[in-house]
Amino acid sequence: MFNVKEKYTFLLQVIPKVLQILLNVSLVFLATILSFLLVNELLVFSQLIIERKAIDYKLFLESILIFFLYFEFITMIVKYFKDDYHFPIRYFIYVSITAMTRLIIVEHNNPIDTLLYTIVILILIIGYFILNLTPYERPDSRWFFKQ
Repeated sequence: MFNVKEKYTFLLQVIPKVLQILLNVSLVFLATILSFLLVNELLVFSQLIIERKAIDYKLFLESILIFFLYFEFITMIVKYFKDDYHFPIRYFIYVSITAMTRLIIVEHNNPIDTLLYTIVILILIIGYFILNLTPYERPDSRWFFKQ
């Protein structure tokens, strides 16, 4: 009986470590892919600037916003490793606002969709504002629930 308990204790200690290693390796692989795509987007962006033949401002802005999306995702992965394996929700909000802005620029033919996209951006900004009002660290639970 005691031997079985030791096995489960060992498994409960090893499984999270293996999963954390798998997650870290996957994120490094993803960051590598995103870095190549970021460089590729920079080359496309510079090619648009160099050619200057009837520049389509939508394509130009879309290229800039895609570049920033790659950049923000890479920054979020770097922040994950610097903050002891934690994704700050602020970065998800940054990426979401940038992605919604890109959608408005690229697909602005339908006014109802554009209005909905702007409402989503407003909700994200309100969420970011509320997030900045709250403290970074969680308060002690004894503060909420008096014993």
